[in-house]
Amino acid sequence: MMSYNSTLDDFCGSKFWDSNLTWYTENPEFTPCFEKTVLVWIPCIFLWVAALLDAYYIFNSKERNIPWNILNIIKLVITCLLIVLKFVDLGVTVHKSSKEEEYVFNADYYSPIVKILTFILSATLLFYNRKYGMRASGVLFFFWLLLILAGLPQLRSEVLLHYNLTEDENVQYNFVSYMIYYPLIIVMFILNCFADLPPRDSPYKFEKNQCPESASGFPSRLTFSWFDPLALTGFRRSLTESDLWALNPPDSSKEVVPRFDKFWERTLKKKEIASGPKATYSKTSASVNFKPDKERKPASILGALCLAFGGQFLFGALLKLINDTLMFLSPQLLKLLIGFVESKEAVWKGYLYALGLVACATAQTMLLAHYFTRMYLVGMRIRTALTSAIYRKSLRISNSARKESTVGEIVNLMSVDAQRFVELTAYLNMIWSAPLQIALALYFLWGILGPSVLAGLAVMIVLIPVNGLIANRVKTLQIRQMKYKDERVKLMNEVLNGIKVLKMYAWEPSFEDQILKIRNEEMKVLKQTAYLNSATSFIWSCAPFLVTFLTFFTYVMSDSDNHILQPDKIFVSMSLFYIMHLPLGLLPLIIVSIIETSVGIKRLNKFMNCDELNVSSVEHDPKEPNPLVIENGHFTWGDDSEPVLKNINVHIPSGNLVAVVGSVGSGKSSLLSALLGEMNKISGRVNTTGNIAYVSQQAWIQNATLQDNIIFGKSLDKSKYNNVINVCALKPDFDVLPGGDQTEIGEKGINLSGGQKQRVSLARAVYYDADNYFLDDPLSAVDSHVGKHIFDKVIGPNGLLKNKTRVWVTHNVSYLAQTDHILVLRDGEVSEAGTYQQLLEKKGAFAEFLLHHLSDAERTSPEELNELKQDLESKLGSEFQNKLQRARSLSESTSESEQPAAGDRRGSSVKRRTPETTPNELKEKNKLIEAEKTETGSVKWSVYKHYLTSVGVTASAVTVLMNLVLQLFQVGSNYWLAQWSNDDSMLVNGTVDKSRRDLYLGVYGGLGIGQALSSFFTDLMPYLACWRAARILHELLLDNVLKAPLQFFEVTPVGRILSRFSKDMDVVDTSLPSQASDVIYCAFEVLGTLFVISFSTPIFMAVILPIGVVYYVIQRFYVATSRQLKRLESVSRSPIYSHFGESITGATTIRAYGVTKRFVEESERGVDHNQSCYYPSCIANRWLAVRLEMIGNLIIFFAALFAVLGRDTINPGLVGLSVSYALQITQTLNWLVRMTSEVETNIVAVERIKEYAETTQEAAWTVTKGPGSTWPETGALQLERLSLGYRSGEPALRDLTCTVAPRDKLGIVGRTGAGKSTLTLGLFRIVEAMSGRILIDGIDISTIGLHQLRSRITIIPQDPVLFSGSLRMNLDPFGVYTDEEIWRSLEHAHLKSFVQGLQAGLLHEISEGGENLSVGQRQLVCLARALLRKTPLLVLDEATAAVDLETDDLIQKTIRSEFASCTVLTIAHRLNTIMDSTKVMVLDKGQLVEYAPPEQLLQDKNSIFYGMAKDAGLVN
Repeated sequence: MMSYNSTLDDFCGSKFWDSNLTWYTENPEFTPCFEKTVLVWIPCIFLWVAALLDAYYIFNSKERNIPWNILNIIKLVITCLLIVLKFVDLGVTVHKSSKEEEYVFNADYYSPIVKILTFILSATLLFYNRKYGMRASGVLFFFWLLLILAGLPQLRSEVLLHYNLTEDENVQYNFVSYMIYYPLIIVMFILNCFADLPPRDSPYKFEKNQCPESASGFPSRLTFSWFDPLALTGFRRSLTESDLWALNPPDSSKEVVPRFDKFWERTLKKKEIASGPKATYSKTSASVNFKPDKERKPASILGALCLAFGGQFLFGALLKLINDTLMFLSPQLLKLLIGFVESKEAVWKGYLYALGLVACATAQTMLLAHYFTRMYLVGMRIRTALTSAIYRKSLRISNSARKESTVGEIVNLMSVDAQRFVELTAYLNMIWSAPLQIALALYFLWGILGPSVLAGLAVMIVLIPVNGLIANRVKTLQIRQMKYKDERVKLMNEVLNGIKVLKMYAWEPSFEDQILKIRNEEMKVLKQTAYLNSATSFIWSCAPFLVTFLTFFTYVMSDSDNHILQPDKIFVSMSLFYIMHLPLGLLPLIIVSIIETSVGIKRLNKFMNCDELNVSSVEHDPKEPNPLVIENGHFTWGDDSEPVLKNINVHIPSGNLVAVVGSVGSGKSSLLSALLGEMNKISGRVNTTGNIAYVSQQAWIQNATLQDNIIFGKSLDKSKYNNVINVCALKPDFDVLPGGDQTEIGEKGINLSGGQKQRVSLARAVYYDADNYFLDDPLSAVDSHVGKHIFDKVIGPNGLLKNKTRVWVTHNVSYLAQTDHILVLRDGEVSEAGTYQQLLEKKGAFAEFLLHHLSDAERTSPEELNELKQDLESKLGSEFQNKLQRARSLSESTSESEQPAAGDRRGSSVKRRTPETTPNELKEKNKLIEAEKTETGSVKWSVYKHYLTSVGVTASAVTVLMNLVLQLFQVGSNYWLAQWSNDDSMLVNGTVDKSRRDLYLGVYGGLGIGQALSSFFTDLMPYLACWRAARILHELLLDNVLKAPLQFFEVTPVGRILSRFSKDMDVVDTSLPSQASDVIYCAFEVLGTLFVISFSTPIFMAVILPIGVVYYVIQRFYVATSRQLKRLESVSRSPIYSHFGESITGATTIRAYGVTKRFVEESERGVDHNQSCYYPSCIANRWLAVRLEMIGNLIIFFAALFAVLGRDTINPGLVGLSVSYALQITQTLNWLVRMTSEVETNIVAVERIKEYAETTQEAAWTVTKGPGSTWPETGALQLERLSLGYRSGEPALRDLTCTVAPRDKLGIVGRTGAGKSTLTLGLFRIVEAMSGRILIDGIDISTIGLHQLRSRITIIPQDPVLFSGSLRMNLDPFGVYTDEEIWRSLEHAHLKSFVQGLQAGLLHEISEGGENLSVGQRQLVCLARALLRKTPLLVLDEATAAVDLETDDLIQKTIRSEFASCTVLTIAHRLNTIMDSTKVMVLDKGQLVEYAPPEQLLQDKNSIFYGMAKDAGLVN
């Protein structure tokens, strides 16, 4: 050092460093040489190094030209002034040296030169920042700040020199020059606190309010003050989407996605080159051999992500590194501070240490805040890039690859795996940071305590695997809990979907028990988790104590004479152990998280490397004369499977209507897919010219308004639109729907019937106005007359599309005569092709097909058929009659039904719900469904009260008490250490008093054990209490929801009720307990800290109140804003996933229409919108962190300051205690606010559960004075002036009076909406009578319990509803019948042979909704239920469309034979089923118009019944 000093001494011509002048003195100052050299160089060196960073930003900026304005002109002028001033300084120095009288040293030359160069650099930066649109520069901000700080000592020296001048001397030039220079740099610093104007030229466009960050100055960016206005707004009122800012352009999809794509494309290219050609072509066999996929290693997205977003990440990592090093400064300063209190050093050093502590903490605060912001931004960008990549890939993926994963799995890639990145980025740096922190801490500890450290370290290392084991166990438990939860929610979902049936059968109790059984299993698991969590917490709170205890124990014992615990040793090592505590705990978690993410990456890679559809398989050669051509085509769905289509040769001329017919599975839809390029082409050639509109068999409806579904991204042309709606027969539907064509359609078109969906899908195609139309059986689910209308107006030779080329897959024989060309498919080959007449002549496959379908077609309308029959008869002669007879016997004609097409068209059994309600009601109904209320503002106290009563008062009290005890032990043990360290009587004549030492050790150990035990209970209590609350809340909710009347379920979407049972229940089960216990624990910890500081320096109490107020204000602001932001974020997230799921299902349609680009943009818009809600909430977090940590830093400062002030009265042990406690408070404060806000956010779950647990209830299930056990004996039914209606409105049935004798068979008929179904609902008291009454066997049904009523009458419902579970449970959920009885009912229901054929017999598991049985079998199961209950009164609600005619026959026969002795009410949709009933009731517009035996009504030619029979072709 000396030699170094001496060179600098020569350089200055005076002493460079003098410790006596600077350190060992009451009045410290630097030597003039130090001021001229180091203090000048530091800021300048900083600017030269940091300018590189600024240059990087300038080069990457996409904006240009900030206009010249007063701010940047003044900055430039002042900088120029400074340069001039320094030139003058230099001139004066040169002048002095030339005068020979004074010797001028090098330092005097260098100082102004260095400054001149640096100021020129700063002017350059200023100029380029302006030119390249950088509105605020952190580099310049820090440069001027450093100049001010480095100039302070010199300012003091100059002023003192000036003061000490004698009266007559001239003022020194140096003084004047410095007095001009210093104010100028202060002004420059102030000017650098503000941001410049926005740049003129920017590539970005802003739709809504721009993010204020760019317009704010650097200090505001540093402290996130630019977020204040939003926090204020959020505090004043609930935030809405319009309050949020637009996303910063660099974070938006437009910027992020291309950047990622660039690198991803590169990765793919590299992979292509590396793995060689995918396929080899062999000339000999002229075939292409594909390399097996196994040989190809997937390209990884990781590399592309790193290249695209690595820069930002590394900058964040740098901040983290600086922060980690600063961490270890605090303990060193603490050591100095304790030393200061012990010794008699100059007072200014104490203040210096206190300032040092607060400066160090503040720097850490800022670094961490910006580190996290950077990381979250990187995470956001990664998520945006991945979401977009996954989305676009999913639209290009080939069919074979698409089959490998379900829609749910693909959506999970987006919602789970891509989300993991966001969560991981913030903590990824811990991988290197944690070991670094541990290593540094060990290094410093070794310096203080020597090898004894190893004892403490050993404990920490032993605890890691223990923690790991517990964490693993918790994880398996969580998986089990999730399994139970899924099971419970699935069952709940079925219960809610089949609630109507449950209510009619009075089966609720059985299902309630099943759900509670699963719930109890779930609760057992949760209880185990609670114990494990307490164990973890026990280890956590034990660890720091055990570590310190063992370390100090070893230290004191290892060398009892020299090793004495001094305050600085104790508290510095404790704060170092505290620093180590966090990384050690985090490491295992981070590793687990990284493993999870790597699994996610594997999944993403697999998906991103899937095969894509071959775009070139379909050519678009405009020279081709025919628009649609396939030559020698062989097509398959997968890579390896058999070809589905063989030898296809099709030429379709322009403007033709070509019908494609054939039996089910003959490859009709595949033919369209082949033309669309959806199938793998093995050989042949496909050519299409012109654009395409495609109507798929399963209509694909978007979650948007009806109008948006139809115009499908085209501009709206009103007249064209109205025309399309009319020809597609949608006008009447729109009139009925509440919002007309502005009605929002739910996901998958949930609120439309099957026929409506198909018509909307057709309307979309027609409106699209393409050249070629591919229609995949668009009329399968519409009524016959509607079908005829659509054929005539749209598809047929006179329709709207008559000049377009149309390929039409159909089962509808009646229209074939009007087509230009017919293709008959059989087993994937075109067996016949030609015009209608040509094919009939052949008597081949086509004629067979027609016969097969005649029986079905007879239902449509007799006139059309006559032609058909004649055609066939003339060609086939007598065999025609026999064949037709045979076909006819298989089917019975139907009248009012959606016409089921041939084959297993289940689509046709769609419930047609619309009819039962009038338009007014629908409007009303729609209003009721509208918006789910999101709670705004803070949660009411009543909710907390409700929760606390569920928790229990004693439990709450005990929890608080245990926390108090825990803090007593914790503070006590640390205080004991302070006492021990201050004990002067430990040394007796230079040797340690062993007995005293052992006393200290013993008590310390005892206090520690107390602390550990109390921590276990402190943690367990709230868990168990909240566990109890969760159980009670769920029981209440379930019980009340099941007792709600059916109307409640009609106006509340199932999803909404389910989310109470899944999401909200989950919050109450898992999130609330841990958060609540954290809040209590943190609150007590803060109280403990404040107590310790106040105890050691009582004056600190004066500061507590103002700090507390500030803290409370910040907390209120944050909680209000953050809660709303979270809500907005989660609301904006689900549309992304639903749009994604929707796009995957509709991928074929999207590709066929060629609108992929639009959908990708829509998806990116959704993601951007979600990110624009997510970004403010990240910033809110940091805003809070900075403010809270500043409060914590203030506490540190005051603790240190008061220790310095009271150094004469306070002992060093207490200083160590209070400052080391203060150093830990920042984390706790931060955590406390976060947890409070989490609890406030999550308590909403309790509120939502409470809301549904208090719904209105239906009448009592059982009444004490109910009917006898044998009632009803005869099943006689009387209706007396009965009026029924839904809600308060028009009654759907008015003044109905009639009597049904026992054993009567009554048929109820009427047009749609006449009130037929309402009557059954009245019988079961699903709808309560408005006036009048219903008597069964003379008892008024409104006087008995609902279950007593519903369990004594039977219904065979319209839609067969089955529940997942065994077959036996579906027939007899209460287990009251014997196996013989069940088998007998199955036999009568014609299911016996089927069930005997099953391996499990009666225990055969039925899947959700009965998916693993055919529709016919499901109906038979419902019949078996009715046979089993066999009550004297049976209601049969006929299925709207005969699903299959055989089942229907079976049901009719069985009912006639088995229920001969019962009263049967049949709600008929097809008249032939009730022609033999004893009486017919005809309803019209809610009134009884005819009531007589059918024969009698048929004789009256004016009766409504006769008209209906005529329509149905039952009378000629």
